[in-house]
Formats: sequence, structure tokens, C-alpha cells
Amino acid sequence: MREAAEKTAEIPVGVVIRRQPGVTRWARWVWRVVGVLPGAPPAQWRELRREGEAVEYHAATVSLELHRTETEGYKVALSNEPPCLYVILRPAAEAGGPEPLEVFAVTASAYDAELYLESGEEIVEAVPMPPAVIAWLSDFVARHHKERDFVKRKRAPAAARETCDTGPRAPQAGDVYARPAPPGSKRKPQ
Repeated sequence: MREAAEKTAEIPVGVVIRRQPGVTRWARWVWRVVGVLPGAPPAQWRELRREGEAVEYHAATVSLELHRTETEGYKVALSNEPPCLYVILRPAAEAGGPEPLEVFAVTASAYDAELYLESGEEIVEAVPMPPAVIAWLSDFVARHHKERDFVKRKRAPAAARETCDTGPRAPQAGDVYARPAPPGSKRKPQ
């Protein structure tokens, strides 16, 4: 556990992934994150347990980093029942390798997890937070969280909104939204 100038904190977290036979003919294997190991040593797809065809791997150890400006997202994760950590997985860079996924990150922020989900390129799985991580995260949030008052943005008066994002409107001889004059007509557009 390391804290730098009380602004951030981090601990190593091992990610446990279970491979079991698929239930359809289109998916030979199903891969799921089943847990995390706080304080785990480095590992690269080390087999932990085998039950028939199902195998659990310590897939990787990554850093779980906390930032004092993201405590709102941590509070949301702690309020889940049970509290959750979010594991972000990506397809393995080496196609056709024995492990189809790589562990990209672990986050305690529900907001960060949502952002990864929106990209559509990563897989985000929620896993129960171990009691030691709950205590550590709760302590971090208690020390750094500051409630912020909601401030409703006030719009400028209509006269001040005459310009658009690209600058003021160019002066026109007539109304640019007026119906055009028929072809061959000598009258001006309305």
C-alpha cells in the first residue's frame, strides 16, 4: 500500500478468471472474473485450481489506484450490495493464443467503469470487494470526500445569445430562411 502526498493511494490487486465449458456450440469456453486478491504478487495466467474442465487462473496483478478527486465514484461502488470492484478486460493482442483476454485495469470507481462500458471495446465485470479493500477504500473516502453543492447553470439573456459557437452571424441582405423566388422570376426572394 503506497500513498503519495495524500492525493493518491494504490495497492496491487490480483485478478482471478475462471474458464469453464460453454453451454452452446458457438462458444467453446466461457471466461468470467470470479474474484480479486488484494496484495497479490505478480502473476501471468498461473493456474490456481482445477475442477473437472473448469480452471481458475491468477490472470494478472494490476494496481488499484485511488485519486482524491474521484471519491464520488468510490462512494457509489461502496453503496452497491455487495460493494464492488470493476475489472476491465480487453481481447488479447495475440489472437489465437491460449488466453483470449488481457486484464487492462481494476477500478473502484463506478463512473470509470461506466466510461469503459460506453466505448464498447472493453469488457467490464463487477466483482465483490474483499473486506480489506472495503476498509481501505472507506478510509480513503472518509479522509478525502468533499460534498459539492449543485449549482444550476444560468443561461445568458437572449440578447447576449445572438452569436453561435462559431462567432457572430454574418450580415445578410435578406432573411436567409425565406422562401426562394421561382426560377426566371425578376422578383427578389421573400
